[in-house]
Amino acid sequence: MFNKRVKIKELLATEPTGQEVTVMGWVRTFRNNQFIALNDGSTNNNLQIVVELGMLDEATLKRITTSASLKVTGECIPSLGKGQKMEIKAKSIEILGDSDPEQYPIQPKKHSLEFLREKAHLRFRTNTFAAVFRIRHTLAFAIHKFFHEKGFVYMHTPVITASDAEGAGEMFRVTTLPMDNPPRNEDGTIDFKEDFFGRSTNLTVSGQLEGELAATAFSEIYTFGPTFRAENSNTARHLAEFWMIEPEMAFCDIEDNMNLAEEFIRYVIKYALEHNREDIEFLAQRLAEEEKSLPQDKRSELGLLEKLDFVVNNNFERITYTEAIDILLQSPAYKKKKFQYEVKWGIDMQSEHERYLVEKHFKKPVIVTNYPKDIKSFYMRLNEDGKTVAAMDILAPGIGEIVGGSQREERYDVLVEKMNAMGIPTEELWWYLDTRRFGTVPHAGFGLGFERLVLFVTGMTNIRDVIAFPRTPKSAEF
Repeated sequence: MFNKRVKIKELLATEPTGQEVTVMGWVRTFRNNQFIALNDGSTNNNLQIVVELGMLDEATLKRITTSASLKVTGECIPSLGKGQKMEIKAKSIEILGDSDPEQYPIQPKKHSLEFLREKAHLRFRTNTFAAVFRIRHTLAFAIHKFFHEKGFVYMHTPVITASDAEGAGEMFRVTTLPMDNPPRNEDGTIDFKEDFFGRSTNLTVSGQLEGELAATAFSEIYTFGPTFRAENSNTARHLAEFWMIEPEMAFCDIEDNMNLAEEFIRYVIKYALEHNREDIEFLAQRLAEEEKSLPQDKRSELGLLEKLDFVVNNNFERITYTEAIDILLQSPAYKKKKFQYEVKWGIDMQSEHERYLVEKHFKKPVIVTNYPKDIKSFYMRLNEDGKTVAAMDILAPGIGEIVGGSQREERYDVLVEKMNAMGIPTEELWWYLDTRRFGTVPHAGFGLGFERLVLFVTGMTNIRDVIAFPRTPKSAEF
């Protein structure tokens, strides 16, 4: 059998006792025609392969280049080198795939993240991105584990939908109609009755509305899938395609919602700290080095590990939107005109406002509740004051909003009135309104952008660096 290999991470956790093993991986470096640093992606730690002089002919030695793939069989022996307890004394080396050093773009030297974005198909082979994507995997697993342990049902909501859950209208259209000559109605508008689904459809911006349907049968469900926003945002925090986790819970109010979201964030971060400590330590070191070139006031007050430990071990601050605005209005940053965007009651807080609350004022994650109804979605429950809704956002250091949620409006008449006021077509969402007509219950839920969570846990500063193949305006490579 070909694949009797041992993973390098597994091997490095054992003691060298002269046992014979087979390892496979890609060459990171080859020194003095004698020492191969081999990596198979299971860990950032390379395994040293020792090649006895004269064992390989000249032609084979020349083929052992950065990123060539090898199958090595040899004896595990104690290492004399620093920082490693084991190495392999090679008995046989088979080259599985060549890599032309003149052509291979990622040589063993420091590359900028911008450069590596252009080589996204190969950047997984660098230590930074290997660490990021192993952590991403662990967080995804922890999310499913958390909800499974709580008895939630995992729902797959549609990627193609005819509804706009956010009412924002920034959607990607899905159509099979001919682009050059689509069928038209008498008034000149496109006749979507001729389209594949017989109506206008889009890529989903959220699985929430469908999730609410399921929650009114199973009590507690969650979705975890891709969502799409056609926002022309070229920022370090926005993607056109990203993944969302959206739990929906029947028989829950806004406080239950906040409690679950806080417990959830702490759980998945703790899980990553326990299972990817080595990767997080590597990224923490990388971030500390990167921040040395920044002015003192731009550096993080806590290192990455300290920040994550702090979040896991401390309660989140909870304030109302009104209290948040008052804090901003009283802040030295506002008084010294350091905010780019205005501050007054009724604004949709910008990232700079959110980050001030989290990083400067409270110095920990903050949950803001009871936002003005005019800046929030139609499905959020109207509070008794008639001005605010039972919404909640969780703000995290470094990125601002990481979770957005609310108690949903379960009262049929109030929901219809809100939809009419906001121009949301009730006839198209008849199926959503049915949940309020047949056994409505208080219910709540939230959405967490998965990439923002990965950004927070890895300490990366650009969201394009925590998703394998980022989709942004004018960019759909690979």
